[in-house]
Amino acid sequence: MRKVDTLLAVGLRDLIYSIYERRLAAKLVGKPHPRHVGVMCDGNRRWAREMGFLDPNDGHRVGAARIRELLRWCDLAEVEHVTLWLLSTDNLSRPASELEPLLQIIENLATELAGDGNPWRLHMVGVLDMLPATLAESLKAAEERTIGRTGGAQVNIAVGYGGRREIVDAVRSLLFEAAKAGRSMEELAETLEVDDIGEHLYTKGQPDPDLIIRTSGEQRLSGFMLWQSAHSEFYFCDAYWPGFRRVDFLRALRAYASRERRYGS
Repeated sequence: MRKVDTLLAVGLRDLIYSIYERRLAAKLVGKPHPRHVGVMCDGNRRWAREMGFLDPNDGHRVGAARIRELLRWCDLAEVEHVTLWLLSTDNLSRPASELEPLLQIIENLATELAGDGNPWRLHMVGVLDMLPATLAESLKAAEERTIGRTGGAQVNIAVGYGGRREIVDAVRSLLFEAAKAGRSMEELAETLEVDDIGEHLYTKGQPDPDLIIRTSGEQRLSGFMLWQSAHSEFYFCDAYWPGFRRVDFLRALRAYASRERRYGS
């Protein structure tokens, strides 16, 4: 009898969430929606511990499955660009026993997203040279496989990514370009504009993120898209990433739609 009661309670909860989810989605029709959403997929290991998993990588595996769901939600919401922060430059210093399974999960995810039948265009952002050569090659192959796709969002997969490093790389690229064109440093300094650096970022040619979501209850950027987020709206969710539901995503979109974006005015 107890098992039956539990199943009934779970079914009732799922029904209530389904009704609430549909109502949230209906209220967003015709409201402003973000073109570009950045997501800091945080809390995988903490979720695994709280759920009783012995292997923290089980949290990363469930989190990877959640990413596939998120991309479908984004397509339904007409989000054109999604940036997913999966691995920071700081994460690369983790012990090999912890890092290697995570890298394999990321490789498997990229390969699956690039698979036939999926609509997403992949773009790798970060310092791939800092990654194991086989992983870097696999990520590049996944990106190349999706060139020319239409019908889904462009998905930036941030691996070996750090916001400060991105700005340094952008400035370095700008300096090399100026030197190749025969321009002096004095000339460059006199003409340098904000857009000049923006054109050398990993996300060049894309709109800056309108909305950045971070899960796990943490309320800080931690170096994510430092340059591009100057005018972004932020939404911090208490749920750990593997437990992030479409209801949570719709709430983030609702919060975005309710805000008046001032761009510093």
